[in-house]
Amino acid sequence: MLDKIIHFSINNKFIIGLMTLFLIIWGVWSASKLPIDAVPDITNNQVQIITLCPTLAGQEVEQLVTFPIEQSIANLPDLEETRSISRFGLSVITVVFDDDVNIYFARQLISERLKEAIDQIPQGIGTPKLGPVSTGLGEVYQYILHPKKGSENKYSAMDLRSMQDWIVARQLNGTPGIAEVNSFGGKLKQYEVGVNPNRLKAMNVTIPDIFNALEKNNQNTGGAYIDKKPSAYFIRGVGLVTSLEDVKNIVVKSNPNSVPIFIKDVAEVQFGSAVRYGAITYNGKVDAVGGIVMMLKGANSSDVVQRVKDKMLIIQKSLPDDVIVEPFIDRSIFVKRAISTVEKNLLEGAIIVIFVLVLFLGNLRAGLIVASAIPLSMLFALALMRIFGVSANLMSLGAIDFGLIVDGAVIIVESSLYFLEHNKSKKRLTQLEMDVAVENSAKKMMSSASFGQIIIMIVYFPILSLVGIEGKMFGPMAKTVSFAILGAMLLSLTYIPMMSALFLPKHISHKKTFSDKMMDYLYSKYEPLLVKAIEIKYKVVALTVALLVANSSPV
Repeated sequence: MLDKIIHFSINNKFIIGLMTLFLIIWGVWSASKLPIDAVPDITNNQVQIITLCPTLAGQEVEQLVTFPIEQSIANLPDLEETRSISRFGLSVITVVFDDDVNIYFARQLISERLKEAIDQIPQGIGTPKLGPVSTGLGEVYQYILHPKKGSENKYSAMDLRSMQDWIVARQLNGTPGIAEVNSFGGKLKQYEVGVNPNRLKAMNVTIPDIFNALEKNNQNTGGAYIDKKPSAYFIRGVGLVTSLEDVKNIVVKSNPNSVPIFIKDVAEVQFGSAVRYGAITYNGKVDAVGGIVMMLKGANSSDVVQRVKDKMLIIQKSLPDDVIVEPFIDRSIFVKRAISTVEKNLLEGAIIVIFVLVLFLGNLRAGLIVASAIPLSMLFALALMRIFGVSANLMSLGAIDFGLIVDGAVIIVESSLYFLEHNKSKKRLTQLEMDVAVENSAKKMMSSASFGQIIIMIVYFPILSLVGIEGKMFGPMAKTVSFAILGAMLLSLTYIPMMSALFLPKHISHKKTFSDKMMDYLYSKYEPLLVKAIEIKYKVVALTVALLVANSSPV
């Protein structure tokens, strides 16, 4: 089978050239579409259930909210584990599914079971909601909203929080790749009705009367329509409050024989804020407001961050001139540094490998032919990475060893050079004779070259069997290296023989080069050591075993 592939490749150079061109185009296109991140996402397949219970202590949250929800989802299929946290006013349940379960199918299962849990939770305590479709590495962009220098006293913490909630966050929502935008810091604006107990008693008004009045007098209603040919007039009642004065003028109680009682007669109406559990400061001096952009699970972090940056330029124009949005965590910077490290290592490794190849092969053309297998194997690996959903990161790309990639190509090219150097005719070969020479030499060595590359691939197979966090961390590395070696093996069968037959010199000078002299010197030093080691082979084996036992024993 291998011999037939080599024969076809050498005798159909144009087809192999077209296939190589297709590989280049396919690899470059796949690289442009490949998700890029700094490290693999090791977050398990989980869904969070979040319930806000502002009036309950931790014990009540556990008894009335967390426990009923946990019981309702206990029998879900492919459920691995359930973890929960019950704090003052907050219940967070993390449901972990098997990695093979689709995240949206898992959320659908939980949504169906939550309907049962809601019936068991006392009314008015809280409503369970699902967390965003994100992961532990979902925080891709964090920023703060603060006034410029000299305008610190112009905007309050409530003003900044309102800008974040109603301008920044609302415009960020809907950006492709974003799961949600979380707001932090500042004061959450509220309409506050401060009831005066003495006035309530004096005017014979109860707290339920206040609640009912506020609820009934803050809504719009729709009616029928009046048909006036050729037009129709729709009737609607507008009752939503739009200002503090509207709240103050809501009627609480109206008796036919007395003056109506308004909200302003029994309570103080003003702007207030929700209870604060923390704060964000700018340089420890200015009360600021922040936001966290959560990335959708499986999205390309580099693309998402770039979209957020582009959107921020538009949002900045919607804010007052003396209020700025300043990012302080940008995943793209981390990703660029990680990828630049990978690029540097790959480039330096490629240069070293090419230098060593040219030095030891003693032929520039042969070294360049072998070296050309490096980028082609990388493009093949990138193409398969996109197909199998492996992202480009420090773990997946940083583990590639170019010495493993060029192993088969070196064997094929070196075998061809050996045949040419020992050509007894001493004449320049024709293209047909060159094809036959390269084909014969490649067929003799291809089995050994393929066998060595297959052994290297088998070494990585145990890593592919890892599951959980270990599998998510090291699986991309094993897959990428296997893809690159597979690509190198295919190139050794097709591209390398074709290029060797086409570009290797058809007549080689028999004068000793620097490479020949260097190899002769190394052989002269190595051969006596090899002969001596064979003479005392039992002692060498015993010494090796002793060193192995000594290094494996605990300290």
